[in-house]
Amino acid sequence: MNRNYLLAAAAMTCLWAAASTPFNGIITRNDFTPMKGVKVYVTDPHKYSKTDKHGRFGLTDVAATDSLHIVVKKQTYVIPVDSARSMRIVVADEGGIKNAYEDPELVDMGYGFVSRREYNSPTSGISGDRLVATGRSDILDALVGLVPGLERKNNGTVQLRGANSLTGPTEPLYVVDGVIVPDFGGINIHQVESVEVLKDGSIYGSRGAGGAIIVKTKRGR
Repeated sequence: MNRNYLLAAAAMTCLWAAASTPFNGIITRNDFTPMKGVKVYVTDPHKYSKTDKHGRFGLTDVAATDSLHIVVKKQTYVIPVDSARSMRIVVADEGGIKNAYEDPELVDMGYGFVSRREYNSPTSGISGDRLVATGRSDILDALVGLVPGLERKNNGTVQLRGANSLTGPTEPLYVVDGVIVPDFGGINIHQVESVEVLKDGSIYGSRGAGGAIIVKTKRGR
């Protein structure tokens, strides 16, 4: 085999191991019903995700050589990642892991499964009702005053004080129902379920250097 090809492949493997990418997973019982509240972590048990009512969980910074730790009824099971970028896990009725395999469809979900419990970042969680109570029709205008450090300039740009944006974008990233969007134009404030404001948007890579404003709509729910 071509030596240059081998070197390139090795380099790509190293880049994958070091990259910050989302790792999505689903945990079900033997009959494929979802398991809620299962704790999942890689190395630090204090930096974890928990499955939601659909059995979904998400982590970041999972390397190809890492292992997942799955905590079910105080019993911890270890599953090697083995270069997978997502995983469906089936827990046997009698205990233990019956099956665990990569599901390419979960990779396309991006950061949609990543739980806020998995990272310790300054956040502000605001309900849609609080936004409506401000009397503003624009989501960003409503957030100003509710989120400490959130500023809207005269030219319409938005900045989050405390966000790490030395070389990256200074404006926060806008996300609606897990999809990155250019702005919140066209979204009716009455359709907002909740808003999450992250001064540390590092889970989105360099694009989140200016922070992130994450909107969940009632339709998305």
